[in-house]
Amino acid sequence: MTDPKTVLSVEGVSVDTIPSGAKPIVRNIGFTVAEGETVCIVGESGSGKSVTSMAIMGLLPKDALRVTAGRILLDGEDILTASPARMRELRAARVAMVFQEPMTALNPVRTVGDQIDEVLRLHTKLPPAERKKRVLTMLERVHMPDVDRIYRSYPHELSGGQRQRIVIAMALILRPRLLLADEPTTALDVTTQKQILHLIKELQEQEKTAVIFVTHDFGVVSEIADRIVVMNRGDLVETGSRDAILTNPQQDYTRMLVASVPSLIPRRDPVDTGPKVLEVVGLDKRYGKKSMFSDPSVMAAQGIGFTVRKGEITGIIGESGSGKSTVARCVMRLTDPTDGAVIVNGTDIASARNLKTVRKQVQYIFQDPYRSLNPRRTIGQSLMEGLVNYGMPEAEARRKVGETLELVNLPAAVMSRYPHQFSGGQRQRLAIARAVVMEPDLLIADEAVSALDVTVQAQVLRLFEDIRDRTGIAILFITHDLRVAAQICNTVVVMQRGRIVEQGAAKDVLAHPAHAYTRALIDAAPAPDWDFQNFRPAVKVS
Repeated sequence: MTDPKTVLSVEGVSVDTIPSGAKPIVRNIGFTVAEGETVCIVGESGSGKSVTSMAIMGLLPKDALRVTAGRILLDGEDILTASPARMRELRAARVAMVFQEPMTALNPVRTVGDQIDEVLRLHTKLPPAERKKRVLTMLERVHMPDVDRIYRSYPHELSGGQRQRIVIAMALILRPRLLLADEPTTALDVTTQKQILHLIKELQEQEKTAVIFVTHDFGVVSEIADRIVVMNRGDLVETGSRDAILTNPQQDYTRMLVASVPSLIPRRDPVDTGPKVLEVVGLDKRYGKKSMFSDPSVMAAQGIGFTVRKGEITGIIGESGSGKSTVARCVMRLTDPTDGAVIVNGTDIASARNLKTVRKQVQYIFQDPYRSLNPRRTIGQSLMEGLVNYGMPEAEARRKVGETLELVNLPAAVMSRYPHQFSGGQRQRLAIARAVVMEPDLLIADEAVSALDVTVQAQVLRLFEDIRDRTGIAILFITHDLRVAAQICNTVVVMQRGRIVEQGAAKDVLAHPAHAYTRALIDAAPAPDWDFQNFRPAVKVS
């Protein structure tokens, strides 16, 4: 018998492939979640976190995975023996899930109000007027502005944070006993992330909902967890209270995970000497056009000015919509600036017509390497393309690609493989190699580590620094993660609503912020006063 307050009990659960593999991909997992409790499941990509949560929801793909052992008790009922019809009754009403990417979880051709209303239509017999009243009340509870307008809006008309609130509203409108949240804050900036975490906690306290939070972000874990379950390659490595796991982890794997979380204490000195590789002067970017009677245009960037020297890593930080990526794309000339100068090695490229030379001098690393690598071309073909286009013989290009792959700690033999045959971290290394092989003077990395788990993120950050130290390349690093900026950046530019509000040495800006917005960003970062690498509260920089 389980404790009356135990909402979920996972007992010796194993999940295997169909047909069975050499060994189950999740093995003998067991833990409990009580009402009002938050249990965080943590681990690297491939650890089995999401497979475990999908098994609890009964959403494992029928033709690919199956539970081969154990029980999953939801308020004492073994959901593994439930019929498909019974599972449809339980979902949303008793157990609900918030997925990582709300844009893929929402139907783009239906209003969000209609999609929340669908949950009530399927699980209740309420009349339409009462359903709409409940939906509007729920939208107010998740702190949406102008709920009548939001009710009529389509997903693409909302921000990322608003879409995540809609998904949470859909999950909680029937007051389920258990909520599973699978990486719901990974792609959000720190202030929106803090709002979402506070919202989940607020609704949990009101309803005493049990929460399973799947994440690789130990900053988030330290803020919300009551207990932590650590997984690695399908095995349960360690479980315990939040304080026990974060201050005194017993297993080497757990210690490695926690110690991989970057500190908020800046550690790089500014680069005061050396030639200026990039100089941005008075950069403006306006979308839309002015007319005689109105100004429907939007200033995405205004009066932007900063420099990046040889061997320097300059970070641009700010919330979503602050203009970070707009500035990066203007520097690369992926979009044309409205006004101002972008000077690369002494030449203003802002209005240059022939961009062939610019493309070689400035290379771009995108956030999602899987979408930026051609899935139908081998790695060798993708990485050689730029060199061959600039006239290098194919044999020489192949040799150079092999050398560059070694630089990013991948063997030259991978040139014959395709992007889908690599992990996320390996694909990001390949994207870096494709940019570095051109020997650019400036490398632009746009949220290049935001989707990686902490250990892979630490590896990729070390790789950026290693490449900078070995080649002297200048790097413009776009990020919303202040911990990443503190570890890798020499200087920091803080943007808000298209303007720079503060800039300077990372040690000055992040340790002693002068602007209220910068202070708000730092305060919003999960666990700002925790030094994960030493398993203790951080020592403040004086």
